[in-house]
Amino acid sequence: MNEEKQKSSLAKQIHSDPVTWVDQYANYLYRFAIARLRDEEVARDLVQDTFLAALQQLSRFEGKSSEKTWLAAILKNKISDFHRNRATKGLKEIKQAESDQQHFFDKENGHWNAAHAPRAFGLENDNPLLMKELGEILNECLKKLPALWFTVFSMKHMDDLESESICTELKLSDSNFWVIMHRTKLNLRACIQKHWN
Repeated sequence: MNEEKQKSSLAKQIHSDPVTWVDQYANYLYRFAIARLRDEEVARDLVQDTFLAALQQLSRFEGKSSEKTWLAAILKNKISDFHRNRATKGLKEIKQAESDQQHFFDKENGHWNAAHAPRAFGLENDNPLLMKELGEILNECLKKLPALWFTVFSMKHMDDLESESICTELKLSDSNFWVIMHRTKLNLRACIQKHWN
């Protein structure tokens, strides 16, 4: 009998009150989602889906991590599912972006065309205003990427996922992954150079 009370008490400690989730975690989860997505509406929807999924899975929450970490893990899975669905629809965007980038290189020798050759940014690391301005330009350039490119780039450089796991999750071949990464970087550099004074 005493053992049952202890189990019941432990269960109450592990499971929290879902009524408080929105107040405690909505802003954090939204910021987490918007950093990995380019769409505020999608970010809000995925946060709501996260709360719903957590409510449905509440009995399986064992308390091995904090509630915040558990909710973030659910949201991360929701974001991955969103990216995976989007990746299958992104082939048209890739072909369009590839044709847009054909003029970057000389067809004869493969070298940069003069107009698109890399230029120095002239950025001083200790100037926070320049860093902030560059960050804003980078965010705007990220928004212009095709959806699949943004997905691959954000999974690699924001979520620090291994290339193999990205390929598995998005069902990409190694060569597709590296082509997407290469073209994304070319596109970002061209965009930043265009908007950076």
